[in-house]
Order: sequence, then structure tokens, then C-alpha cells
Amino acid sequence: MNSIFDIVSVALFFCGVAAFVFLTDRQPATVSRLLVSGVAVAVGNQLGNADHAFLAGALFVAAAVYAYIVVHSHPA
Repeated sequence: MNSIFDIVSVALFFCGVAAFVFLTDRQPATVSRLLVSGVAVAVGNQLGNADHAFLAGALFVAAAVYAYIVVHSHPA
């Protein structure tokens, strides 16, 4: 891990996995909806590493909010 963006993206990914395992019904539809959040985090990481910090931060926040909405719309 070379930058803060790498650390933040890995932390967000682990939080998404933990939320899926502990807070959802573990259905394939939920996984596919959380995949959108994972892709946003990966793109944000790449943008952050390419010196687009504002866009990366915006994508990280958007991914976290979207994952929150997905997890709370599919309770366990």
C-alpha cells in the first residue's frame, strides 16, 4: 500500500464485506447491488492514485452511502 487512497479503499472494502456478512440476508441480489459500491471504491482508488483527490473522496463517500442504503434496505 503506497498511499492513503489504498488504505481507505481496503478499509471500505472490508467494511462492505463485514456489513454483508453480519447485516444482510446474504442473497445473490444483495451481493450484486454491493458490487456497485465495490467498483466505485476501486475507481476512487485509481483516481486518488492519479492525483484526483477530490473525485476520489467524492466516490468514496458515494460508495459508502450507497452501501449503507443497500444494507439497510435488506436487513437480516
